Amino acid sequence: MIWQYEEKSTLALFIMHFSNPELVGKGLYPVASAPVNTFVYNRGEAQLVTIDQVVYTMPAASVLPLVSNQHFAFEHPEKLIAWQFNREFYCIVEHDSEVGCVGFLFYGIQHPMFITLDKVERESMDQLEKIFSEEWNSKDNFQGEMLRTLLKQLIIRTTRKAKKQCDSYNQFEEETMNIVRKFMLILEGSFKKEHSVRFYATALNKSPKTLSNIFALLKQPPPSKLIQNRIILEAKRYVHYTGKSAKEIAFELNFESPAHFSRFFKLYSGTTISEFRRAYQKAHSKK
Repeated sequence: MIWQYEEKSTLALFIMHFSNPELVGKGLYPVASAPVNTFVYNRGEAQLVTIDQVVYTMPAASVLPLVSNQHFAFEHPEKLIAWQFNREFYCIVEHDSEVGCVGFLFYGIQHPMFITLDKVERESMDQLEKIFSEEWNSKDNFQGEMLRTLLKQLIIRTTRKAKKQCDSYNQFEEETMNIVRKFMLILEGSFKKEHSVRFYATALNKSPKTLSNIFALLKQPPPSKLIQNRIILEAKRYVHYTGKSAKEIAFELNFESPAHFSRFFKLYSGTTISEFRRAYQKAHSKK
């Protein structure tokens, strides 16, 4: 079952999936063709989820936030509840950023982030889901604001639990963790054009060394590695989901030449673009 709310004047979109066997993520939502963030709630047993061609186990009684450009598919989507929304429906960038579409859940230090719920939290989530379901019957002028209010509750509750679950938030100051979040947010918006640590450090009013030291303190990969990983992930997405050539991908990712991009891909992925494409096509031809 799918419930969908739209505001034609603002292009706002909010969707709730209840036991929908066709729940998938294709980077762009297949019906609305609009980028959406997603919350998935697994009320049942643990199951597999494939995110950008990597398989993970989603624990029982857990919530998984997914950003708009991720491709995903679940082993048993019919056993899940999911909420999806675009920036026009809900995105607070400034004063309320921790519970917006650029908050900790979507641009934190850990991805994917499986947030496990205890008995009380499960009961609370089930109650919230019930209120969401009841609200779909209200076809008045208040429906949009009510759905936004409920979504904000969902984000706040999940954020609180995620922070308790994340060891880094229990050990380090909020300011330190916000630098990481802001780095990830800037990276997501700039990685196709900007490949140097200096660019991101300057955007955060830090030196490259200071920025690297912060990530080292948190026992995380250095910024240079995160930049490399994000570029490689996007290159693989182009191979998986588009017909772009290596030359076209190099152009999309702002490399000075296809040869430079090919060396970069081989160095950080361990294989050439051609080998990677053939392996992917071979694996999918057997399905």
